[in-house]
Amino acid sequence: MIHVENLTKYYDDFCAVDNITLDIEKGEILGLLGPNGAGKTTTLRMLTGYFLPSSGDIRVKDYSVYDDLLDIKKLIGYLPESAPLYQGMLVYDYLDYIANIRQLDTEGKLDRIRKLVDICGLQGIMHSPIGELSKGLKQRVGLAHAMMNDPEILILDEPTSGLDPNQIVEIREIIRHIGKEKTVILSTHILSEAEATCDRIVIINKGKIIADGSTEMLKQSSGKQRTIHLSLLKADSPAVRDRLGQVGGVSVVDTQDDEAGKVLRVKLTCIADTDLRESIYHTIKETDWVLLEYYQETQTLENIFRELTREN
Repeated sequence: MIHVENLTKYYDDFCAVDNITLDIEKGEILGLLGPNGAGKTTTLRMLTGYFLPSSGDIRVKDYSVYDDLLDIKKLIGYLPESAPLYQGMLVYDYLDYIANIRQLDTEGKLDRIRKLVDICGLQGIMHSPIGELSKGLKQRVGLAHAMMNDPEILILDEPTSGLDPNQIVEIREIIRHIGKEKTVILSTHILSEAEATCDRIVIINKGKIIADGSTEMLKQSSGKQRTIHLSLLKADSPAVRDRLGQVGGVSVVDTQDDEAGKVLRVKLTCIADTDLRESIYHTIKETDWVLLEYYQETQTLENIFRELTREN
């Protein structure tokens, strides 16, 4: 559907996007993650044709961003981070205005507006001034704007930024519904939203792609270690370090007494490709230690993101 090859964008001497290559399949919901200044918005603006690349190419279907920009724009709906809405217009008048710009005929225009009202949950506000709406409702109106021409591709820049938890859930459900029929590309800082909404995650940092795959793929491929946490009674640090350190695959044993000095907190760093929980359990079973707590630390998208994007 979309092929990005060696895409680069400079602002004077600053390289905002650095030679990225990416394929986006039809029907995917792709989340573009990265810290502030990573190049997410610049990448999205190049995909929409708002910016032309300094070098590299973007192809949408058989169209090139250099030769067929207008044809590409007809395939794309774009919602920037701050929806460009006319605050003084009524919602219906605004959508009617957008439909006229998109050159929908009278019958097609009314049908399309009715459908967008249902998709975006705009019932009851069609005759309300846009300026009086909450930010969540404004985002819905912006989505309806972006989808007016029934685009095959929908590009959303921080669609849940500044929304409360209930509004985030509502926008998430709308995006998942839209994703059943369209290719959706969105950027976000809310990692839980990307994990809940997106089929695929691309993490970008300093203009480069540093991770690409489903959430599960990223969890499996990230890092070289697993961490296991234990809480023990009737155990002392030297004996725990000695005995658990002999379990094959355990590389580091950290121990710490609790404030009362009764419970020993143990953190085991283990080789990632081996599940050592059974071996560790049997080792503890051979002693008179009392096992109060035992769990393996779950790798989250937040942990992966921090690991990949943190400064050295």
